[in-house]
Amino acid sequence: MTLKNSDITVGILGLQGAFHKHQKMLERLSVNPIIIRYPEEIEKCQGIILPGGESTTMTKLLKSMALFEPLQKYNGPMFGTCAGAILLSTGCDDPRVDHLAKIPVQTSRNAFGRQIESFVAPIQIKDFDSDFQGVFIRAPQFEKIIGTIEVLGRLNQQPVFLKYGNVLVSSFHPELTDDIRIHQYFLNLIQ
Repeated sequence: MTLKNSDITVGILGLQGAFHKHQKMLERLSVNPIIIRYPEEIEKCQGIILPGGESTTMTKLLKSMALFEPLQKYNGPMFGTCAGAILLSTGCDDPRVDHLAKIPVQTSRNAFGRQIESFVAPIQIKDFDSDFQGVFIRAPQFEKIIGTIEVLGRLNQQPVFLKYGNVLVSSFHPELTDDIRIHQYFLNLIQ
């Protein structure tokens, strides 16, 4: 049975980053978003979004708020943007970051440059009929892509949007655009 968007509850990790922008995107798609700050909220979700932020700080917050282990055990669809993608990976170039290991890829933090080098660039996304404008802010680079990961989008031949089973990760911030297609793609994984 396919769920209607209005029957779906998506949790958005509400520790850092533009989680309210993700919330607005989901509301535009008639989804029931909740902001996750407590472990018991995770079990209410049919999908979870981990927004951007600062991955070392997010690691500390996830552990101090007892969210790390429940997120690690969660088997539903997950979507990580920027720092959220780093957390969902199996490893990165900074030993201060602990990983939820939901997608077998290594990441390199801030590989696309520092904050002042942020940029917007068109990305060709598989099955999209037009480019998606990707917002890159201290974006991670995906390296050592292992196994059956599907590359859904690239920027100058560099993978920036990946799918592995029911997990999506992006180097860019789709929530900072008006384009709902990436969020709808995530909802399609839930449905």
